[in-house]
Amino acid sequence: MHSNNLLNLLAEQNRQTPLPELMRPKTLDDYLGQEEVLGMGTPLRNLIETRQLISLIFWGLPGVGKTTLARIIAKGSAAEFIELSAVNSGIKELREAVAQAEETLKLSGAATVVFIDEIHRYSKTQQDAILPFVENGTIILMGATTENPSFQVIPALLSRVLIVRLNALNREHMKTLIKRGVVFLGKIRQKLTISLEAMGFIADYANGDGRSALNLLETAFKCAPIWKDEKGDDTRLIEMTLLEQLAQQNRLNYDRQGDEHFDHASAYQKSMRGGDADAAIYWLGKMLVGGEDPRFIARRLMITASEDVGLADPKAFQLAVAAAQAVERLGLPEGRIPLAMATIYTANAPKSNAAIGAIDAAMADITRNGHNYPVPAHLRDAHYSGAKAYGHGVGYVYTHNHPETPQTFLPAELAEKRYVKPQPGQRVGKARSQVQDS
Repeated sequence: MHSNNLLNLLAEQNRQTPLPELMRPKTLDDYLGQEEVLGMGTPLRNLIETRQLISLIFWGLPGVGKTTLARIIAKGSAAEFIELSAVNSGIKELREAVAQAEETLKLSGAATVVFIDEIHRYSKTQQDAILPFVENGTIILMGATTENPSFQVIPALLSRVLIVRLNALNREHMKTLIKRGVVFLGKIRQKLTISLEAMGFIADYANGDGRSALNLLETAFKCAPIWKDEKGDDTRLIEMTLLEQLAQQNRLNYDRQGDEHFDHASAYQKSMRGGDADAAIYWLGKMLVGGEDPRFIARRLMITASEDVGLADPKAFQLAVAAAQAVERLGLPEGRIPLAMATIYTANAPKSNAAIGAIDAAMADITRNGHNYPVPAHLRDAHYSGAKAYGHGVGYVYTHNHPETPQTFLPAELAEKRYVKPQPGQRVGKARSQVQDS
């Protein structure tokens, strides 16, 4: 009787525990993906197989296995594992973890891995608090973040950890994971039938997020009707119509506050620069669907039109400015149309980076090369009384009256400098004369 009660209790716990947690891999053999960082002969694989421990930060999208990998590494090295979340822990919890690690080290000599999920959410003060214990080896720090650690983790801590970039699971990995989930549910819950098409839908919906795939599979399992199979056994049947009703809309990997925000803007701008209007429209659409501020998009559009199209077709910048103004007046969804118009025009326009090249070269000459020269006397303001007594304006020729007269407008030290590169078909201006300061 006692044995039956225990089995019933375990079965109930399994029903309450989410499927992704029940299926969390315990060893590298069960771990899916990340061959580029965990393949045979890679530094991280060598580290794990030799049971070495160093501080690590795993960086990647949700559901790629950051927490799982930290647990596997700690278990393989027989280290204690303390898990914290930066969302609901602070200095107090950090100190308690350090005290526990010190006690473990004293009693058994075992190392302690302190894993901090969403470590990018810790403030500078909180990160500073853990730094001394990473430095002196009291703890092995492992963190997980969806944000670029270079921007979110303090330099002192960054210099003491190895950053491991984890990629989204590819479609084959996702299908393997979903098949495992189907078998697992059939063993611990009830027989399950699902088509290859439905499994493909889940893989596409999750978009590289293993946790999301298993969550949708489990939800579909719970909502699926029960049928009698050919053997007369009860079986859950997951069909496309059910999945479409549950999903409603594909999961969108877009974080307006994090790296996704800048990565998508970068892809958008580079697509226009490269002349790929279809790609530019795709990234524009993804940013809009993701809830991006259209004014941010409009600013990127104006930057691209001036930086990459520039003098080759000045109309692109005019259209980008008009689109920005239209977005301010129209808002969304109507504002998507002028944004699309200007995006397509900018992508298809001829390209010239002469303007940004010229201004950046001039500023570099001044700030880095020390070419910080005063205004030549003949160009100085001569409108006030007594200016000519200082030589201001002397020798300057009014261009409208004498357009044929060449003059020099740069400091004498830069008389031969050319910042603006001639464009194809562009007529080069007249040679500069060597008018001397008077």
